[in-house]
Amino acid sequence: MKRYALYVTGKKGIFDPAGKTAQNALDNLGYEGIEELKIGKYIQLTVDDTVTVERVTEMCEKLLANPIIEDFRIEEVG
Repeated sequence: MKRYALYVTGKKGIFDPAGKTAQNALDNLGYEGIEELKIGKYIQLTVDDTVTVERVTEMCEKLLANPIIEDFRIEEVG
């Protein structure tokens, strides 16, 4: 059994309305000094030993991330 951590984030230059809303809320609560806040996705994937990182990459490209507006990074865990 293998585990992967998938990090999906918006591409540089893509507007992140959820991140902007959270940043404004923190500012309204008095938290100063935040220059930028981005919100992404963290996905844990457990697979059997036959699944390769190339296959996980394919899963991200086809479903788990939107390659037009998102980047992703894959890490094998433990």
